[in-house]
Amino acid sequence: MKIFETLTRIDRRIIFLALGGLIIFSLLFPRFLKVRVFPPVAKLYEAVDKIPPDKALILDISYGPQYQAECEPMAYTVLRHAYKNRTKVLALSLYAEYLGLAKKVLDDVTAEYNRNARSRDDSLIYGRDYVFLGWQPPPIIPILGMGESIAGVYQIDYYGNQTDTLPLMKHIKNYNNVSILVALGGGTGSEKWWAQFAQRKFGLRVGAGCSAVLGADYYPYYQAGQFTGMMVGVKGAAEYEELASSRAKITAERVASERMLSLTYAHLIMIAFIVIGNISYFVTRRKK
Repeated sequence: MKIFETLTRIDRRIIFLALGGLIIFSLLFPRFLKVRVFPPVAKLYEAVDKIPPDKALILDISYGPQYQAECEPMAYTVLRHAYKNRTKVLALSLYAEYLGLAKKVLDDVTAEYNRNARSRDDSLIYGRDYVFLGWQPPPIIPILGMGESIAGVYQIDYYGNQTDTLPLMKHIKNYNNVSILVALGGGTGSEKWWAQFAQRKFGLRVGAGCSAVLGADYYPYYQAGQFTGMMVGVKGAAEYEELASSRAKITAERVASERMLSLTYAHLIMIAFIVIGNISYFVTRRKK
């Protein structure tokens, strides 16, 4: 019985050390886990996959550094999917402080795609295939204004170009020319604003990506049909990566799927310690 009494007094530092050791191990020797895809992510994937050639995808990257680990893999995999299908993309951020993270995703995925291009026609050309609109304050004003005229709200893009002179913007005038908007806000609430204003007033389809802690708050929007589909946390991003790999044959690094290994280890070891603690508690109590 002494072993059970010892187990009830495990030093918390041992627990933290075991948890940290497993997470570090999974990061040093990464491998991705195959995940089961659930309907919210599958519907979002299908909506992006079926964007007509004459319509565009709007990607709202409005997450901050505190949500980057969860939401950045979402941005990468959605953008890769759109580029794979040669879908026209308009990127923006509803907050000025997140423009750098949005630009990072655009630059990385565009460069990744263009490395395999053999000609100008195969390449992704700024202004022809994608546009980075940048930021306009305050958030609700551009959401409503873009329903009338996108170039009227974002008269100048992130790089200082007149948007109405860009070839892509001659065809993408307002939400009528947009198939779906995917909002990745982490915890900023921007996803709900798109649903409440753009979806409700103009009928724009909205997909969402949020941190895991906000999943319970956002599922009612999906169940009510205000979100066409949604990704929740690293698990949601890993599900989208699974579809992008198996269906679109995208072979890029699957960051979220690799991070699932560390999450799995962390959950398993915590469950193990909880089970050990409870068994030890009841055994020692029975002895007393």
